[in-house]
Amino acid sequence: MHGFGAAAESRPTTQEAGNLAPLTSMRPSIVLFDMDGTMVSHVNPRVLRLLERLDDTGHHVARILAWRPLGRSSPERPGRSSGRRPRLLVHRAMHRLRRKHVAQIVRPCPGVRAVLELLRKQGIPMGIVSNGMGKGYGHDVLRAFELEHFFDVMVFREDVARGKPHPDPLLRALEGLGREVSPNDVIWYVGDQRKDVVAALRVSETGPQVRPIACGIRASLAIVEHGLGADHIMLTMDDLRVALLRLFGTGAATDVPAPEVPTGARTDAYSPI
Repeated sequence: MHGFGAAAESRPTTQEAGNLAPLTSMRPSIVLFDMDGTMVSHVNPRVLRLLERLDDTGHHVARILAWRPLGRSSPERPGRSSGRRPRLLVHRAMHRLRRKHVAQIVRPCPGVRAVLELLRKQGIPMGIVSNGMGKGYGHDVLRAFELEHFFDVMVFREDVARGKPHPDPLLRALEGLGREVSPNDVIWYVGDQRKDVVAALRVSETGPQVRPIACGIRASLAIVEHGLGADHIMLTMDDLRVALLRLFGTGAATDVPAPEVPTGARTDAYSPI
């Protein structure tokens, strides 16, 4: 499935993570983003926490079942895709229960558009890599807040057999950029959860080097856990914007207007909650 080879299933060690080059001097050439909690925040944070818990539980259950022989079938080996579409029963059931417009569920995180416009101005390819469903939710969110045009590739849960923390979604996104990824590329993956950090490090074990960028407390703790430097922790989109400005040499943060506060969204896209 993946042109970069299968990434190892084992947890990245501190030593392996520490082999990544320092971030402060590495101008990104590709930037991938998680969506929920990173690009957009839920109006009701409890909903996001519930979704994350369900997603984590589904990952652990799937991992157990993948190693349990059923009849004559053999368990799927880590890093391999069976080629079958994932059933995603929990994800699909939740989306069938939704009836609200996406603007009633989520809103763009402050500073998101400023970051995306800065990266686009620099000609840097961007992608979305999310464990959320694209159909009926992710694509609607990006269209509603007019963010879809920024991204060269979008990978959602139904696009891969295994979601994060497996490396598969990130590998799929890199393959879908429309250009070859070279060893000289500096790839960032910005996320708010531990699974985002782990997925990036698992790609780096055997494939291109993907540097995780924490934009949240849980991801920040994972950065510390894996022995990465504090420069991998941004916490907010405005912190990320300031770091990018320094790397691009376009001036200090005080030379650039403050990031916008989201004021609304298009009303022609609906998502089920």
